[in-house]
Amino acid sequence: MKLIRFGNTTDEKPGVLLEDGTRLDVSAFGRDYDEAFFGSNGISSLRDWLASNKANCPKVDPNTRLAPPLVRPSKIVCVGLNYAKHAEESGMEPPKEPVLFFKATTAIVGPNDSIILPKGSTKTDWEVELAIVIGAKASYVNEADAMNHVAGYVLHNDVSERAFQLERSGQWVKGKSCDTFAPLGPFIATPDEIKDPNNLRLWLKLNGKTMQDSSTSDFIFKVQHVISHISQFMTLLPGDIISTGTPFGVGLGLNPPQYLVAGDEVELGIEGLGSSKQKVVAFTDSK
Repeated sequence: MKLIRFGNTTDEKPGVLLEDGTRLDVSAFGRDYDEAFFGSNGISSLRDWLASNKANCPKVDPNTRLAPPLVRPSKIVCVGLNYAKHAEESGMEPPKEPVLFFKATTAIVGPNDSIILPKGSTKTDWEVELAIVIGAKASYVNEADAMNHVAGYVLHNDVSERAFQLERSGQWVKGKSCDTFAPLGPFIATPDEIKDPNNLRLWLKLNGKTMQDSSTSDFIFKVQHVISHISQFMTLLPGDIISTGTPFGVGLGLNPPQYLVAGDEVELGIEGLGSSKQKVVAFTDSK
């Protein structure tokens, strides 16, 4: 099943995406895609509900804005330097265990919403990533059981301001958490939709030019290991997001480096998880 949310930012509703591309409004199901939904077998309940109610669900106009495919989670945990070739282009040794940092949930926007360059930005970068959505509370989980805690997978552009991230006391969260820096979607795909999350092609284009084109088979730490490892240090709640890192081809790794400017267009995708497109715009002070 593919979970979507849609509507303007003040009236977002839950939906599903059918195999033929039709979008259905499932508001009548009575639940949105939040922690309570994921933590109480909401996906199974929705699937059962659709079996007898699909014909009565309104169709969503294809021109309607796609919202983030889940309600703001308790946290986004990101894994740094998780692709061998990306570590190489960054001039860093592959880590011996996953490098973790947080990204503010206020950065989340819809898959095709604009990326707003923050005040003082000079080095805003792109990062296509596979993100995991947690489906069951996870604490001290072993690798053999890790996949039982997955609700699904989603496309994530881990937008990063490198000057904030690397040149201001090396505090990565500063460069990761600006508003609009976490476009998610277009949809969450349940695990039955994805044959092997550790072997998916992912790509990103800047103004039509391919910048990233790789596979999650280049992971240093696979999905099972990442979930298990993080759960040794914190409790993962239903709906939480783990973003698994980006492959080579980011702007920071180019010679000379290249960063986003107003007017740019970023398009990205992952096999089985669709694609998204964001326009880059300059920050404007609304005061």
